[in-house]
Amino acid sequence: MTVTAYTLAVLLDLFCLFLGYRFLFQPGPAAAGYGVPADPKGDAGAYLSVKGLKDGTFGVLGLALLAFAGAHAEAWFMLCVALVPLGDTLIVLRHGGARAVAFGIHFATAIVVLISAVLLFLV
Repeated sequence: MTVTAYTLAVLLDLFCLFLGYRFLFQPGPAAAGYGVPADPKGDAGAYLSVKGLKDGTFGVLGLALLAFAGAHAEAWFMLCVALVPLGDTLIVLRHGGARAVAFGIHFATAIVVLISAVLLFLV
Protein backbone atom coordinates (compact mmCIF):
# COMPACT_ATOMS: atom_id res chain seq x y z
CA MET A 1 0.00 0.00 0.00
CA THR A 2 2.91 2.36 0.69
CA VAL A 3 4.11 2.19 -2.92
CA THR A 4 0.58 2.86 -4.19
CA ALA A 5 0.09 5.81 -1.82
CA TYR A 6 3.39 7.44 -2.74
CA THR A 7 3.01 6.74 -6.46
CA LEU A 8 -0.47 8.26 -6.60
CA ALA A 9 0.66 11.30 -4.60
CA VAL A 10 3.66 11.89 -6.86
CA LEU A 11 1.52 11.49 -9.99
CA LEU A 12 -1.04 13.99 -8.69
CA ASP A 13 1.71 16.47 -7.78
CA LEU A 14 3.30 16.08 -11.22
CA PHE A 15 -0.12 16.53 -12.80
CA CYS A 16 -0.43 19.86 -10.95
CA LEU A 17 2.93 20.89 -12.40
CA PHE A 18 1.70 19.90 -15.87
CA LEU A 19 -1.50 21.92 -15.44
CA GLY A 20 0.49 24.90 -14.25
CA TYR A 21 2.77 24.69 -17.28
CA ARG A 22 -0.20 24.40 -19.59
CA PHE A 23 -2.03 27.42 -18.19
CA LEU A 24 1.15 29.50 -18.30
CA PHE A 25 2.36 28.50 -21.77
CA GLN A 26 -0.74 27.19 -23.57
CA PRO A 27 -3.56 29.15 -21.92
CA GLY A 28 -6.16 28.84 -24.69
CA PRO A 29 -6.16 25.04 -24.92
CA ALA A 30 -5.80 24.75 -21.15
CA ALA A 31 -8.88 26.91 -20.57
CA ALA A 32 -10.87 24.92 -23.13
CA GLY A 33 -9.83 21.69 -21.41
CA TYR A 34 -10.86 23.17 -18.06
CA GLY A 35 -14.41 23.40 -19.37
CA VAL A 36 -14.87 27.16 -19.62
CA PRO A 37 -13.09 28.54 -22.69
CA ALA A 38 -11.40 31.92 -22.32
CA ASP A 39 -9.54 34.24 -24.65
CA PRO A 40 -5.95 34.33 -23.33
CA LYS A 41 -5.32 37.57 -25.23
CA GLY A 42 -8.28 39.30 -23.58
CA ASP A 43 -8.97 40.11 -19.96
CA ALA A 44 -8.82 36.43 -19.05
CA GLY A 45 -5.10 36.16 -19.89
CA ALA A 46 -3.94 37.32 -16.47
CA TYR A 47 -6.36 35.00 -14.68
CA LEU A 48 -5.19 32.03 -16.72
CA SER A 49 -1.61 32.85 -15.71
CA VAL A 50 -2.64 33.09 -12.07
CA LYS A 51 -4.29 29.66 -12.33
CA GLY A 52 -1.13 28.28 -13.92
CA LEU A 53 1.06 29.68 -11.15
CA LYS A 54 -1.30 28.33 -8.46
CA ASP A 55 -1.47 24.84 -9.97
CA GLY A 56 2.29 24.67 -10.48
CA THR A 57 2.90 25.83 -6.92
CA PHE A 58 0.56 23.12 -5.60
CA GLY A 59 2.65 20.55 -7.47
CA VAL A 60 5.95 21.83 -6.09
CA LEU A 61 4.56 22.09 -2.55
CA GLY A 62 3.12 18.59 -2.71
CA LEU A 63 6.42 17.11 -3.85
CA ALA A 64 8.32 19.05 -1.18
CA LEU A 65 5.95 17.88 1.56
CA LEU A 66 6.24 14.30 0.45
CA ALA A 67 10.04 14.46 0.26
CA PHE A 68 10.77 16.46 3.41
CA ALA A 69 7.77 16.14 5.76
CA GLY A 70 6.39 12.68 4.98
CA ALA A 71 3.20 10.93 4.06
CA HIS A 72 0.97 12.41 6.78
CA ALA A 73 1.84 15.99 5.87
CA GLU A 74 1.14 15.17 2.23
CA ALA A 75 -2.15 13.54 3.26
CA TRP A 76 -3.32 16.73 5.01
CA PHE A 77 -2.21 18.73 1.97
CA MET A 78 -4.18 16.46 -0.37
CA LEU A 79 -7.22 16.71 1.88
CA CYS A 80 -7.10 20.50 1.66
CA VAL A 81 -6.26 20.59 -2.04
CA ALA A 82 -9.30 18.43 -2.84
CA LEU A 83 -11.33 21.60 -2.32
CA VAL A 84 -9.89 23.04 -5.54
CA PRO A 85 -11.33 20.47 -7.99
CA LEU A 86 -14.60 20.50 -6.04
CA GLY A 87 -14.73 24.26 -6.54
CA ASP A 88 -13.74 23.81 -10.19
CA THR A 89 -16.75 21.52 -10.61
CA LEU A 90 -19.05 24.29 -9.39
CA ILE A 91 -17.31 26.94 -11.49
CA VAL A 92 -17.71 24.93 -14.70
CA LEU A 93 -21.39 24.25 -13.94
CA ARG A 94 -22.05 27.87 -12.97
CA HIS A 95 -20.53 29.21 -16.17
CA GLY A 96 -22.37 26.94 -18.58
CA GLY A 97 -19.67 24.32 -19.05
CA ALA A 98 -20.51 20.76 -19.88
CA ARG A 99 -21.70 18.56 -17.02
CA ALA A 100 -19.50 15.79 -18.43
CA VAL A 101 -16.43 17.98 -17.94
CA ALA A 102 -17.56 19.20 -14.52
CA PHE A 103 -18.16 15.73 -13.15
CA GLY A 104 -15.96 13.61 -15.41
CA ILE A 105 -12.84 15.72 -14.94
CA HIS A 106 -13.12 18.00 -11.92
CA PHE A 107 -15.31 15.97 -9.55
CA ALA A 108 -13.48 12.77 -10.51
CA THR A 109 -10.18 14.52 -9.77
CA ALA A 110 -11.46 15.52 -6.33
CA ILE A 111 -12.34 11.89 -5.62
CA VAL A 112 -8.88 10.69 -6.72
CA VAL A 113 -7.20 13.35 -4.55
CA LEU A 114 -9.32 12.26 -1.57
CA ILE A 115 -8.39 8.62 -2.22
CA SER A 116 -4.74 9.70 -2.27
CA ALA A 117 -5.20 11.44 1.09
CA VAL A 118 -6.75 8.32 2.64
CA LEU A 119 -3.96 6.10 1.32
CA LEU A 120 -1.33 8.47 2.66
CA PHE A 121 -3.01 8.59 6.08
CA LEU A 122 -2.84 4.77 6.15
CA VAL A 123 0.92 4.69 5.47
